[in-house]
Amino acid sequence: MKLILALGNPGERYRDTRHNAGWWLADHLVVRWALPPFRREGAESWTAHTAQGREVRLVKPLTYMNRSGRALRPWRERDDFRPEADLLVLVDDVALEPGRFRVRGSGSAGGHNGLLSVEGALRSRDYGRIRIGVGGPDDRDVDLADWVLSAPRRDQEERVLSAFDRMSEAVECWLEEGVEVAMNRFNRS
Repeated sequence: MKLILALGNPGERYRDTRHNAGWWLADHLVVRWALPPFRREGAESWTAHTAQGREVRLVKPLTYMNRSGRALRPWRERDDFRPEADLLVLVDDVALEPGRFRVRGSGSAGGHNGLLSVEGALRSRDYGRIRIGVGGPDDRDVDLADWVLSAPRRDQEERVLSAFDRMSEAVECWLEEGVEVAMNRFNRS
């Protein structure tokens, strides 16, 4: 089974914030793949898809960003789950301009609390991720937490949303051919 873990924060207050770009992409995948709506179960919301004869589960942790790794507890116990091959995290990234994205197979959390939580739960940095560019503040005096917990300007949001078909293709490539192929194919631009 493959797991796509979309990072974000629950609640109406956070729905349209930069920090929820992972949830936005997960919602796009639900529409693209004609999946049933997300359903709440405990501390997560999930839906499932079958691709290449394997079940793919899309999960949105409902624990807030800095506790996202809690959703991985039951997965760590599974003998058939290998995070380096079976996990893809969808996450916002302030270091990338809106509309840009990068596929990675491992690496640092870069100070992102959601990724720090995932790393803590896995005790590893080896898992796939799609880093969704939301851009950073122009003013260095702007608090980064306030920045990611605010809504992007309309033009920035449109650039992020317009890249979702290409990001979805990267997710599909990861599912079919793995993270290395997805990195080589989608990190060129």
